[in-house]
Amino acid sequence: MTDRAMAIATKVEAFVRNEVIPYEKDSRLGFHGPEDALVRELRAKAHMAGVLTPHILQDGSHLTQRETAIVLIKTGLSPLGPLACNTAAPDEGNMYLLGKVGSAEQKSRFLEPLVSGEARSAFFMTEPAETGGAGSDPSMMQTTCRLDGNHWVINGRKKFITGADGARVGIVMARSDDGACMFLVDLPDPAIRTVRVIDTIDSSMPGGHAEVDIVDLRVSADQMLGASGEGFAYAQIRLSPARLSHCMRWLGLAMRAHEIATDYACRRHAFGKPLVDHEGVGFMLADNLIDLKQAELMIDWCAGVLDTGSLGTAESSMAKVAVSDALFRVADRCVQVMGGTGVSGDTIVEQAFREIRAFRIYDGPTEVHKWSLAKKIKRDWKGGQA
Repeated sequence: MTDRAMAIATKVEAFVRNEVIPYEKDSRLGFHGPEDALVRELRAKAHMAGVLTPHILQDGSHLTQRETAIVLIKTGLSPLGPLACNTAAPDEGNMYLLGKVGSAEQKSRFLEPLVSGEARSAFFMTEPAETGGAGSDPSMMQTTCRLDGNHWVINGRKKFITGADGARVGIVMARSDDGACMFLVDLPDPAIRTVRVIDTIDSSMPGGHAEVDIVDLRVSADQMLGASGEGFAYAQIRLSPARLSHCMRWLGLAMRAHEIATDYACRRHAFGKPLVDHEGVGFMLADNLIDLKQAELMIDWCAGVLDTGSLGTAESSMAKVAVSDALFRVADRCVQVMGGTGVSGDTIVEQAFREIRAFRIYDGPTEVHKWSLAKKIKRDWKGGQA
């Protein structure tokens, strides 16, 4: 690992542990995520500490994926860490996409406010199942766009749009006669109306997850990201790194939950000795160590693949499945080790359990990734028979 990445990661960890963790009981933490006032306060502290958007360097270049991993793992030590350091979803993935595909004008207008931490963003892709819209299968997209002079007119409904409430930058996916398209949108816009913010199991993301109606949204042609019909190709540029950065952040949180459960098991006595000395408890913590290390190695392996320039579609699917399932086992064991305390709000362990459970759905459920990998296995077999 490079010296620069190690130095950044060390600095980030100190900031998260010393400055961010004390905010975990803040009254501005709501059911649908932290209030924006809290996010701004934390980002101001991160800016002062020199750890705001730490994976993007001052010259605009990006750390490698392997370097990014050790930094984002440290931001994840608190549910608030990625928000404070500006490495949270969906902003981190949106910044990556804009950096790769956006024009110079689009980067100036939409990317710079995200990198500086001044603005939040939302990625409008998923649609309601009730309308037969796009979920894990984006080819089912129902939202349409049509060219009208020098503008595109967009209509549709989106669901589970993370951070839409309060975002200033939107990336909207819609379907033209050419295929999928992406548009950059200034938010709020009266043509994008929040129907509701959905009650979900997780609570770490500002703005929660919204259902929105898009009615006759007019977007200037120069706000299309790339070319008409290329939206799915651009989504692939974003998806593999975004899947992996989820793994990085939640690994950090699972590591912290394991720290808390270990401390509890070593301090708490029952039946004449510390809990950790009871085989049933000690073995759960040992299993945690194994799962955490395997998750770390899986992330590093996939990051190395992405650093070669490969899209890493299959590799990121494998990493996403392996890491999300392993971290859920870790979080579940932490709750079990701590008993009643584990299901209470006295520590962040119960939140870690909730957040990591939802992570098994984010960016494609485990079963969809396995199905995709099974199709690849069949394709590769057929190719071997030719």
